[in-house]
Amino acid sequence: MPGLIIALIVIGILAIIILISCIQIVPQAHAYVVEYLGSYRTTWKNGIHLKIPFFEKVSKKVTLMEQVVDFPPQPVITKDNVRMQIDTVVFYQITDCKLYAYGVTNPIFAIENLTSTTLRNLVGEMDLDETLTSRDMVNTKMRAILDEATDAWGIKVNRVELKNIIPPKEIQDSMEKQMKAERERRESILRAEGEKNSAILVAEGRKQSMILEAEAAKQAAILNAEAIREAKIREAEGEAEAILKVQEATAAGLRMLNEVNPVQSVIAIKSLEALAKVADGQSTKIIIPSDIQSMAGLVTSAMEIAKTEN
Repeated sequence: MPGLIIALIVIGILAIIILISCIQIVPQAHAYVVEYLGSYRTTWKNGIHLKIPFFEKVSKKVTLMEQVVDFPPQPVITKDNVRMQIDTVVFYQITDCKLYAYGVTNPIFAIENLTSTTLRNLVGEMDLDETLTSRDMVNTKMRAILDEATDAWGIKVNRVELKNIIPPKEIQDSMEKQMKAERERRESILRAEGEKNSAILVAEGRKQSMILEAEAAKQAAILNAEAIREAKIREAEGEAEAILKVQEATAAGLRMLNEVNPVQSVIAIKSLEALAKVADGQSTKIIIPSDIQSMAGLVTSAMEIAKTEN
């Protein structure tokens, strides 16, 4: 009896151990490929699962997250016979666990060889300069080719990137010299452009200065002419006013003479005074009215008689 109890206890412990070992918990973003007696049965997604002991087993654990694999540099030859090294980075994701488990023996090794072959074919159709400047085109073509080829393996290629393109040493030296010459050329162009712009700005400044000077001279001439015109106007107004005053004085004198009713002798004397003023001028010929001549003779006779009496 004691032996039977011990045997039952052992059997119970083994059953518990087996039961525990048959419980499988699949984490998030993972999947397990399950076989039944060596044949594919199902794929477990994330969660808790129970397998049949001794009949079922987990043949492959698959990660469903996007994965990155960096392949070592591959030797390639361009169309113009330049040998270089190019390494690639492939971003892929497993979409079908069954195909991934049974489609190819070593999927990563297969992708690496397919990448190397595709890269050689693409670069072999381009020369060196085109290879260096057409990374995006090469990446796009490689992704399309790899994605189509890996569908049978349950793999989706999301992106392919050319990480490094390493040409031969002599090509690198030549490229560096070319880049240096190009930089020097651009520097010379920029310097010439700067000098040109500076000369243009100086000429524009001189032009603006000359325009401003001419405008200032014009304004000064206009102001000077305005001042002269204003002075002449004022002078003419002064002369006109003086003439007007003289005329007014003359008119006033005549009115006074008319008011006092002067005799003929007074008028004659005034005429002689006016004649004396005319004689002081620049005239070389003076016409004397006859009445003034007779009056002048009388005045002369009167003066002589006065002298005789004295």
